[in-house]
Amino acid sequence: MALIYKDGGKVRRIHLVIHAPSLESVEELNNLLDKKYNIRSDGRPILGMSAPALMELCLKIDKKFLIYPAHIWTPWFSVFGSKSGFDKMAECFHEYTKDIYAVETGLSSDPEMNWRLSALDKLSILSNSDAHSLPNIAREANVFEMEEINYNEIYKIIKNKILFDDKKNDLGIKFTIEFYPEEGMYHYDGHRACGVSLTPEQTKRYKGICPICKKPLTIGVMNRVDELADRPSLTEASSGNLPDLNPPVGQAKFVKLVELDKIIAEALGVKSRQAVKVQTIYKNLIKQGGSELNILLNISHKELANMTDPAIAEGIKRVREGRLIIKPGFDGQYGMVKIFSEQEKSKNKQVSLFQ
Repeated sequence: MALIYKDGGKVRRIHLVIHAPSLESVEELNNLLDKKYNIRSDGRPILGMSAPALMELCLKIDKKFLIYPAHIWTPWFSVFGSKSGFDKMAECFHEYTKDIYAVETGLSSDPEMNWRLSALDKLSILSNSDAHSLPNIAREANVFEMEEINYNEIYKIIKNKILFDDKKNDLGIKFTIEFYPEEGMYHYDGHRACGVSLTPEQTKRYKGICPICKKPLTIGVMNRVDELADRPSLTEASSGNLPDLNPPVGQAKFVKLVELDKIIAEALGVKSRQAVKVQTIYKNLIKQGGSELNILLNISHKELANMTDPAIAEGIKRVREGRLIIKPGFDGQYGMVKIFSEQEKSKNKQVSLFQ
């Protein structure tokens, strides 16, 4: 749900995730909103109401509505967004802050970035996939260990931040699947026209001024995280991938993945992920492996080597190990996450053509 309203003398733009306990509660909410707003114009309607007002409306219908802020660090339309958000959760949700049980990382952040803010410690960190196109489903996802799948159990796990414990055999949130936030257009600070990309620390040294043109820099997501965080980054201590990530106490693990068709295209030196060759191999792998996530997470490297091109199997292995070439995005320019060097891609392509 998209909200645009004034609060604290500023225009706020917020996206919220809403889970409803029943179809009846959805119908009642729609009927109430339909009296005042146009909820048919878009799959994610824009409402001119505040976050507390929407919280009040939902919780009056059913106390088990689950509402939490989406992609919380995105510059626009997020609770902590640098352009139209807030500095604290309570500034946004007021008296309903106690009814917020989770936050969503979105494509612009991962759990490790959110661990830097102690105010989020008690909240479940979730990673939902966007649904703009079917190929993107499960690009980000939540993995729960449950005996029975139903709304009440999911609600209980998220509300109480129940984490899976393989030693105690506790059920709960096992881990989340993440997109590389560095691929976003505004991960770092910089000036695209000047070819300048800077970390928050470098931006501070330059006092927010581009070292080339001497104009103010475009500030990115990491800088906003750095601004509000009260803890240092753990990036240097771990790769952010299973199974070698040791999250802080009370936090679930996470794994960063690269889409399978992207791995195939790069391994074969094909520019488009939609190329017939790429999609043919992709569909064949899915038939053998059952699903994309099963292939990326579970099937052994030895099995993969027997299923497909050696370069593709190697690509999947590197993604699992976090051995990637990463160039963060900045100032409207998408970042880059590569698996193979240009020399390796050329060699892979030659081998593939020969085979």
